[in-house]
Amino acid sequence: MTTLKVLLVVFVGFAGGLAVGTGFVAFLVVLGVIPRLTQLTKTTKRIHAYEWSAVAGAIVGGWMSLRHSVWHLSKYWLVPIGLLHGVFIGMLAAALTEVLNVWPILAKRIGVDDKIVALLMAIAFGKVAGALFHWLYFVDYFR
Repeated sequence: MTTLKVLLVVFVGFAGGLAVGTGFVAFLVVLGVIPRLTQLTKTTKRIHAYEWSAVAGAIVGGWMSLRHSVWHLSKYWLVPIGLLHGVFIGMLAAALTEVLNVWPILAKRIGVDDKIVALLMAIAFGKVAGALFHWLYFVDYFR
């Protein structure tokens, strides 16, 4: 590969990384997802841990996607890893919807203002039941 091609690849990769990083930071900062997440979980004293975990996750995820890393772990590690991923996505989605006030508006429109906790729990349990059904019914473990 010539030097010009290498420099072009470096430039395009750096520009793409800046674009994705800017979008990620805008998502977190403009919407205030991390501060709202700490309010929901009543862990405002640990806001710096949330911020650094988001930064570390972005760095490790980016590094692993560039390296095509493969971990040779036992299939029993899938349960705790899957649970941690589910908790992360669920809390991020909950914080995002809280920031955007989607659920309070929906609850008011369908007339269940006083039952918003039950509505959120029904959605969470439905999501868990759907995911379990998918993984237990559709995924072939014995390929």
